[in-house]
Amino acid sequence: MARRTECYVDTAAFIALADTSDSYHSLFRTLFADPPRLIASALVIAEAHGWFLRRYDQQKALQFLTFLNEVPTLGIEAFDAPKVGLTAAILERFKDQKLTLADAHGLAIMKDRRIEICWSTDWHMSLMGVTLATATASKSRRYRSAEI
Repeated sequence: MARRTECYVDTAAFIALADTSDSYHSLFRTLFADPPRLIASALVIAEAHGWFLRRYDQQKALQFLTFLNEVPTLGIEAFDAPKVGLTAAILERFKDQKLTLADAHGLAIMKDRRIEICWSTDWHMSLMGVTLATATASKSRRYRSAEI
């Protein structure tokens, strides 16, 4: 069962944090500066490592893995035999969405742990009703600008 402040972190959040040209870079830089308990899928870690390897090089991919060890609140959920069935059920449920295995595993983790907030820029990660950190930040910006 999730603690109230537990958040799921998706590949897109790691990419936005690393890519200074990403429109959500400053949001994720702020969020990672003082993170609550974070949960990620082992598949997200593999997906992000591959992204850094392809986009940059081996050194950047290794720096990403080093960064993970520096996030003391990060837990990584294994993709093991018990999770395969749950993930397959989500892929079946949302077969019209072309979800990746990593996305479906993330949705399964959020459902299982009752996580309500996902750090992602990928709208697919909200298919089961969780709030994306980017949506919360957008609302917050709109309220602040309306008050000025």
